[in-house]
Amino acid sequence: EVQLQASGGGLVQPGGSLRLSCAAHGFTFSSYAMSWGRQTPGKGREWVATIGGGGGATAYAESVKDRFTISRDNVKNMLYLQMNNLQPEDTGLYSCAKPDGSRGQGTQVTVSS
Repeated sequence: EVQLQASGGGLVQPGGSLRLSCAAHGFTFSSYAMSWGRQTPGKGREWVATIGGGGGATAYAESVKDRFTISRDNVKNMLYLQMNNLQPEDTGLYSCAKPDGSRGQGTQVTVSS
């Protein structure tokens, strides 16, 4: 059974940082590109970033480029998202996902002063 458990969210002021983690179980993690997405008020589900199975290739949504960094540890079966210079529009429920759309419950990020 595929399990994807995101953690690390919280309340942060504008300009602040958070690091999200996603623990993956039930599949050969290193064989899959992995993504972060978010559910934001008013915009629905948005793609945030993707990283290749080996970790060498990454892609970002224009809205987070140069602020967010996706990474992975294929030994620990962990996916990460380092988020810097957070803004109120980054508020949302962040979850990690496999290419087939399987995703976990997510972790809430709220950016507010």
